[in-house]
Amino acid sequence: MMKRSVGELASAISRGLIHGSKQSSPSQTWTPALEQTLYSLGCRESLSPTLVARVIDPFLVHHHSLALGFFNWASQQPGFSHDSSTYHSILKSLCISRQFNTLDKLFKQVKAQKIRLHPSLYRSVIASQIIGKKSHLAFSIFSEVPSLASEIGSQTCNSLLAALSSEGNYKCAFQVFDEMNRRGVRLNTLGFGVFLWRFCGFNGLEKSLSLLDEVRKIDFSGINGSVVAVLVVQGLCSGSRIAEAVSAFDELRIRECKSDFIAYSVVAEALGSMRNVVDREFVLKKKRKLGVAPRNNDYKDFIFDLISERLISEAKELGKVIASGNFPMDDDLLNALIGSVSAIDPGLAIFFLNFMLGRETEPNLVTVTNLSANLCKHGKIDELLEVFQKLSARNYFSDTQSYNIMVSFLCKAGKVREAYEVLRDMRRKGAVPDIQSYNLLLEACCREDLLRPAKRLWDEMFTNGCPGNLETYNILIQKCSEEGEIEDACRLFNDMTEKGVVPDAIIYNSVLKGLCQAKNLKMALEVFNKCAMQDPTVARSVLCTFILSLCKEGNLHYLPGYLLPAMELLRGQSTDIAFLDSHLIFLKFLADTGEISLAVEHLKCIQGKSPSMHQALSNEILASISSSSKPDQILKLFQVIQENRLNSTNDLGKEMAYR
Repeated sequence: MMKRSVGELASAISRGLIHGSKQSSPSQTWTPALEQTLYSLGCRESLSPTLVARVIDPFLVHHHSLALGFFNWASQQPGFSHDSSTYHSILKSLCISRQFNTLDKLFKQVKAQKIRLHPSLYRSVIASQIIGKKSHLAFSIFSEVPSLASEIGSQTCNSLLAALSSEGNYKCAFQVFDEMNRRGVRLNTLGFGVFLWRFCGFNGLEKSLSLLDEVRKIDFSGINGSVVAVLVVQGLCSGSRIAEAVSAFDELRIRECKSDFIAYSVVAEALGSMRNVVDREFVLKKKRKLGVAPRNNDYKDFIFDLISERLISEAKELGKVIASGNFPMDDDLLNALIGSVSAIDPGLAIFFLNFMLGRETEPNLVTVTNLSANLCKHGKIDELLEVFQKLSARNYFSDTQSYNIMVSFLCKAGKVREAYEVLRDMRRKGAVPDIQSYNLLLEACCREDLLRPAKRLWDEMFTNGCPGNLETYNILIQKCSEEGEIEDACRLFNDMTEKGVVPDAIIYNSVLKGLCQAKNLKMALEVFNKCAMQDPTVARSVLCTFILSLCKEGNLHYLPGYLLPAMELLRGQSTDIAFLDSHLIFLKFLADTGEISLAVEHLKCIQGKSPSMHQALSNEILASISSSSKPDQILKLFQVIQENRLNSTNDLGKEMAYR
């Protein structure tokens, strides 16, 4: 047989692992069965670092659990050792999935084994950890390879400098700053700007100017001087160094950082809050004489950089400075600020929204969705209602899509009555509620235990020509079942099947659970048989819940005859380890109710089909004796199992002797 190339074998291995993982629960996890897959593919005989690296990258790079499992499996094989290529591939996968703890662990291995990685990998890992707010881990990696600062690149180094400065980790930030200057890595407005901004508030103007002079001697071409001037005076004012901020204008101007109107407004506002009228007027005169109009795109680009680097505190602070001074901001920038800032400061996000509305412009639907979600998350329900009122007054909500956003978040906030009024308002204004509108409100009614209003809404849907879909029936059937209104649940179930809406496992589980609670086993079995006829795969899934419901309600004791078809289907899954718990619960219930003979019969059937499942069940039954409410019955079942196993062994021995 022709020997396969590394690429062909890597492709086959990755396909086998991905396919095998889909059979496990949860999927995409490493299991012993996957190791058997590797053995069957002949992977062990062909194992090499090149093969491991090729399997992980590109085939498993987006399946980090499988990539790590394969990497660890390879580590355990005799005579195999990882090299830079295998570490490069697994670290790349972990970067993409942001598995920071595992990344840190593997980097320690790399260091201990003195394995040299490509600079691009260090760049990827550091960037990934910065985005994940793990700047301390990013710095620890950077500090291991300071000589690679130039290869790691200006963008990543500046991102690290800004992140460390934002978090107040000035000691580490200074090390990055010094290393960048030493290695000739170019500073940009983001890195140096945030660094100087946070530095000057604690260390004052003189030390800040020294840093500025140091950078200007090396390379200042990538830094926007006007933006830096605003950041410096903002930092000084935030640190209560107002007098230094007043004197900063001249010093900054001679260092190519000409202050624009925003910088002067920051200082004037700070002096005004101190009621220092004389100095405030002095600053305003300077503004008129020396200041320049701010360039909108400069601040727009900088704030977008802050948002993209997840430096939201800095973005909101600078955005507030610009909006408070009534300086212009583009709609796309305001949308970005509202959406991102609402995650940490909903009140300030509403401030930006009001600023936007005051300029006679409106947020886009994505922004309203993000703002609403974060207001709900922070429990700012009154503020949410106020936002919707303001937007409604401007006729912002005009079609079904926009109205559904309001309905959705009113429902999430528990404002069901207000959400229903929105539906009425939609119809008055000619926007027709769709199935999503009704489903949102139905779900909220059921969540708030308002089943009667939910049923009225159901009737209203059909009156308005909006038939229910699978989600609608799911919502109502589950709630009716939970409330013991099984007749209504069954009526809905029959209605959906008549209308051609195919029930899913959730609906079958809800109906069967309700019927079991109502002791209506005949109907339950009819529903289950309908499920089995519709889709055997769904039926196997539903069977677990069906058996558990029957056991929970004690129905086996009263009408065991009705269970025989269900028992047969459960036995049909005797080789599938995923059904182990269902078999176990079923057997324990039979033991508890004294149906030992029925339990043994069930076990014999399993033993004939799958000795391994039979052994697993025996082990579980033995382990459960001490925790059972009726240990004597479980022990009796185990003893019968052992006796049957012994008899089977003796019979087999006699047969072999006869032969």
